[in-house]
Amino acid sequence: MHMSETFEIFLAATPGLELPLFNEVREAGFSYPHKVPGGVTIQGGWPDVWRANLVLRGASRVLARIGSFRVMHLAQLDKRARKFPWSEVLRADVPIKVDVTCRKSRIYHAKAATQRIERALTETLGVALSADAPLRLMARIEDDLCTFSIDTSGEPLHKRGFKEAVVKAPMRENMAAMFLRECGYTGDEPVLDPMCGSGTFVIEAAEVAAGLMPGRARNFAFEQLANFDPDQWVAFKAEATTTPTDIPFYGSDRDTGAVRAASANADRAGVQATFTHCPISDLQRPDEPAGLIIINPPYGARISNKKPLYALHNALGQVLKERFSGWRVGLVTSDADLAKTTALPFDAPGPYVAHGGLKIRLWQTRPLP
Repeated sequence: MHMSETFEIFLAATPGLELPLFNEVREAGFSYPHKVPGGVTIQGGWPDVWRANLVLRGASRVLARIGSFRVMHLAQLDKRARKFPWSEVLRADVPIKVDVTCRKSRIYHAKAATQRIERALTETLGVALSADAPLRLMARIEDDLCTFSIDTSGEPLHKRGFKEAVVKAPMRENMAAMFLRECGYTGDEPVLDPMCGSGTFVIEAAEVAAGLMPGRARNFAFEQLANFDPDQWVAFKAEATTTPTDIPFYGSDRDTGAVRAASANADRAGVQATFTHCPISDLQRPDEPAGLIIINPPYGARISNKKPLYALHNALGQVLKERFSGWRVGLVTSDADLAKTTALPFDAPGPYVAHGGLKIRLWQTRPLP
C-alpha cells in the first residue's frame, strides 16, 4: 500500500456519540465521512490516518482497512493470507497480535481462522506474535469476506498523555469533548464545571479554545508500521497553530483532592484554568459574560441510598437558577429522575451513551432566564 493509495478508515466512536464525531470529522475536512453504527468511515491514505489520530477529539481509535478478499474455507484463507502483501504495512521486527471475528460466513471458527492468519504472518513475514504486542491486526470475516484492519492508535485515543491524576468515575476525554460539542461549544465562551473531578470537561474546553491538538503529546501504533515517515509526521505536528486565548475556564469541587488533581492535569496539558475548592451551595457566578455550565454529577449507580443525591441535585438546580441567568447548562446523568429533581428547564435529553456499564444521557437547557 503506497502513500498515494486511498482506502477505508474507520473512526470508532463511543456508542451514542456517532453524530457529534461525524460533525467533527466533516469540519476537520476529511473525505467522504459516513456515519455508521459505532463510528464514522472516511476514505483516505496514511497521512489521513496520522492526522485523524492527532486532531480528532471524539474518536476512540482509528482503524486502517488494509485489504480484503473472499474466503469460503480455511485452506483458501491460508493460501490468500500467505499471498497478502504484509511487508507493505507491517515490519518483521515489530511483534503483532491477531484478533479475528466471524459472522454469517462459511468460516465460523474464529480460533481456527486466527491460527491460519498467524501462521501466514510468521512464515511469510517472520514477525513475532505476542498477546501484549504494540500492534494489533484485526480480521473480520463477514458474509465470506475477510477484511484486514490495523489498529493505528494503540492506546485508546481518550488517553491524551497528560492526565496522571484521575478521580473515581472519570468522564473520558473523548466523551467530554463530544458532550461539549453537543452543547454548542466552539471555544469562544467561558466554561464552568462545579463538580469538576479531575478537570476533564474544563481542560478539554480550554484545549479547544487554544487550538491544541489532542494527540500532540503521545505516541501511536502507526509509528511502528513499515510505511511510517517520521519526517512527514514531524512536519504534520509542526503545522499546528495555537491560539492565544483570554477566555476563562473554571472548575470547582467539594473534594480538595480533586481540585489539586485537576490543577495538576491542566498544568501538564499547558492550559489556563481556575480550580477552586467549593461546595455547590457556595458557587458564585464569575464576573464574565455568560457561557456554558457543564456537569457530570454523581448518579449513584453504586449507591443504595439516593436521598443525598436528590438533595444535591435540588440544591444544584436552585443555585444555578438563582445565580446564573443567561448561562446554558449541560448535565450528564444516567438517572432521569435526578435530572428532573434540579427543576432546570431542560429540553428533551440526547441519545443514550454507553459509559462504564451505564447508559448516560446529556440534558441541556437554553440560556437560563
